[in-house]
Amino acid sequence: MTISTDPRAEALDRLPVREAVPELLRALDDRGVAVLCAPPGTGKTTLVPLVLAGLVGGGPVRRVLVAEPRRIAARAAARRMAWLLGERPGGKVGFTVRGERQAGRGTVVEVVTTGVLLQRLQRDQELTGVDVVVLDECHERHLDADTAAAFLLDVRATLRPDLRLIAASATTDAEGWARLLGDGGTDGGGVEDGRVNGGGSEDSGADGGGGGADGSGSERGDGRPGKPAPVVSAPGVSHPVEVVWAPPERPVRPPHGMRVDPALLDHVAAVVRRALREREGDVLCFLPGVGEIARVAGKLGGLDGAEVLQVHGRAPAAVQEAVLSGADGGRRRVVLATSVAESSLTVPGVRIVVDCGLAREPRMDHARGLSALTTVRASRAAARQRAGRAGREAPGVVYRCWPEAEDARLPRFPSPEIAGADLTAFALQTACWGDPDASGLALLDPPPAGAMTAARETLTAIGAVDTAGRATERGTRMARLGLHPRLARALIDGAKEVGARRAAEVVALLSEEPPREYGDDLAAAWRTARHGGDPYATRWRQEARRLEHALTPETSARPGTAQGGDGPRGGDNGPARGGGPHGGDGLPARGSGGPHGDDAVAGLIAALAFPERVARRRGERAYLMAAGTGAELADGSRLGGAPWLAVAVADRPVATASARVRLAAVTDEGTARTAAAALASEGEEVRWADGDVLARRVARLGAIELVSRPLTDPDPEQVRRALLEGLRREGTGLLRWSAQATAVRQRMAFLHRELGGAWPDVSDAALLDRADEWLGSELARARGRADLGRVDAGQALARLLPWATGEAARFEELAPERIEVPSGSRVRLDYGADRPVLAVKLQELFGWQEAPRIAGGRVPLLVHLLSPAGRPAAVTADLASFWKDGYRSVRAELRGRYPKHPWPEDPTTAEPTRRTNTRRGR
Repeated sequence: MTISTDPRAEALDRLPVREAVPELLRALDDRGVAVLCAPPGTGKTTLVPLVLAGLVGGGPVRRVLVAEPRRIAARAAARRMAWLLGERPGGKVGFTVRGERQAGRGTVVEVVTTGVLLQRLQRDQELTGVDVVVLDECHERHLDADTAAAFLLDVRATLRPDLRLIAASATTDAEGWARLLGDGGTDGGGVEDGRVNGGGSEDSGADGGGGGADGSGSERGDGRPGKPAPVVSAPGVSHPVEVVWAPPERPVRPPHGMRVDPALLDHVAAVVRRALREREGDVLCFLPGVGEIARVAGKLGGLDGAEVLQVHGRAPAAVQEAVLSGADGGRRRVVLATSVAESSLTVPGVRIVVDCGLAREPRMDHARGLSALTTVRASRAAARQRAGRAGREAPGVVYRCWPEAEDARLPRFPSPEIAGADLTAFALQTACWGDPDASGLALLDPPPAGAMTAARETLTAIGAVDTAGRATERGTRMARLGLHPRLARALIDGAKEVGARRAAEVVALLSEEPPREYGDDLAAAWRTARHGGDPYATRWRQEARRLEHALTPETSARPGTAQGGDGPRGGDNGPARGGGPHGGDGLPARGSGGPHGDDAVAGLIAALAFPERVARRRGERAYLMAAGTGAELADGSRLGGAPWLAVAVADRPVATASARVRLAAVTDEGTARTAAAALASEGEEVRWADGDVLARRVARLGAIELVSRPLTDPDPEQVRRALLEGLRREGTGLLRWSAQATAVRQRMAFLHRELGGAWPDVSDAALLDRADEWLGSELARARGRADLGRVDAGQALARLLPWATGEAARFEELAPERIEVPSGSRVRLDYGADRPVLAVKLQELFGWQEAPRIAGGRVPLLVHLLSPAGRPAAVTADLASFWKDGYRSVRAELRGRYPKHPWPEDPTTAEPTRRTNTRRGR
């Protein structure tokens, strides 16, 4: 391949990926799909799109769409390619990200975010006019990228077999992507029930019925998987990178939630200073998030001769451009960056990488309705990517802030976002695509069933899908707004209440969380952004304008006016009617929102977006959200004391019961009831609470109790269930257990233990399991704890005796209540121990050779021989042996103490008595 020799083209000619371009072109000609594996710096994001478009190398002119996972990467890639052509973005090379578009009619290579690509696919499944799509940085496994790949493979299989698709990455599961592209690109079968066009817009150009040119929808129709897509590898240009292991001297706490041990950040800052002393060149330091970047930047204040720069998705464009353009004036630079700098960006001048070893991944707590980023250990693939940034231009070094022994235990690849993220937006995308459960999509990892169920429930509640999971007209409109479905619902429904501009401004605040210094009061943050001149306020104004335009009927009706390609286009005529907070009647219109103050508007929009997070005060700083999770405000929060809050952002630290409120707005009960109408319920509630039956009629908003009043005539069956619940919680001690009743229970337990069979188990668990049998009539009459306390447990327990077999008639014989002893006394047996006990005065047993047996002669009684004063003198189960061996010592000890009682030398022939010698003589 011949490339021009002007200076910019020479820069292209030096890119190693050029050696792989001929093989890549052949693969696309033969199969239409390919996996491109090329290390950072090889030119996969710059040379390959230009060659495919015919802008370099003299090939045929094609329109190429390059999808990047981040806005900063999309802008940087477009600017680099335009520079290589001697142009500025907007000519032959352009870019489109949310809220910003620099592209025109003559644009041949357009770089977009994966989110923008999804929006275009939903409006025009055929991607009319596009010849090649390059999905860059596939290894990062962002959900939008995985979804876009699945949709594109669907399009190739059914509508556009000529559409060429490349999955490009610096480090990836090439084998997995090759199987996916091979199967998805050549699998058999046409469109089922118009699936590909099922959720498309009216101007998409797809007819919803056929497939490829011949209607088959596939290059092969035998239903068998196609062979893997070709894998094309490009040589790397990385110079040697030395690894220096630099773990903290003392152990640091592992990350949990968003928290990173401050000791680790202190250590990272110290390693940066060490690296500047030991090595030459600029430093690129990887940290998990914006907060950690700011804290480390603070610890690096006062660096001599070095400039500290911060790079992340929220960084001002001027800072991003300064980092990507290289050092100016020879001053060394320390670039603190998130994972955005792992592979998507080239940072000139870097010879040193400091890697803290952490990353952020999205996690969804479905039980509490909380979605947040969590800090995790970076994968080995990410560590390799980060280290490689030090060897892009010359030999370099990476300082790894963890022990070498831990390296092998790191995960091999990052977790795919689909495995742990909130899938509500994904579920709406697939519903609009015509595949609500995503079962027909080619995905490397299937969506978790539980997460999809939770997502579908949310979409049903806001009217985005019907009961079968199919996208409604309202849902299709939500999907076109380029917002999370929750925010789309808040924008559409809130605009009818407060006007498009004010709704758009608050939703823009929620679409990108304001900086922490804005505080936790959403209305106050709104006022700060409105008057602010910082980079966040600038981005917020751009997004608010985009959203306002997306809601304006005149704007929506003109194709091509959507900002950044994310807004609605032709066929979408203004705010939906009849689509309220949960797909019903909508909010009552009140004009443009003049009567509403900032607090009321912010509270309404936040409540519409997160209805399960409306919260009622239950303590000084404590609230209960409708989802049932507690929430707490930070000390000194201006929101403290508000009766109701609409919580927009919250997280739940590990090992804590309550969530932390990060951003919320004051609201009122009426707004909460309207926004969370799908969670409202009213009914009778009969349950065991606080030690008694609680019977009342209750109105609730999710877990929040709004109003209650006592029930005078509760349902008897509900009362019975409540009483049983009380017995299960507090035990059978709620009943009246007289000494007689306790004795009956002990005798029944003895027979169950010794004879089993028909004799029932009378343990607490067993009695509760059979409560209806022995307490049925009492439970039917009882209304509360006091009634249970009047139940004669012994009388009720007798119902469990084996009357049907006739064994109940032998109860007294087998487990007698009393035993007659030789003196004529009838002595009560004690069944409370492991063996039945006969406790009797020694003189009353004179003449007995053997203790009696019970339970049909199976169990001998354990005899407790008492002194004349009733104190234990001896215990025996063998009375004959006691008379022979033990009696003599007992007699010697006690006859002096009790001289008035008989102490014969031979107790086996003596007369039993209950009296003293004097009384016997009378």
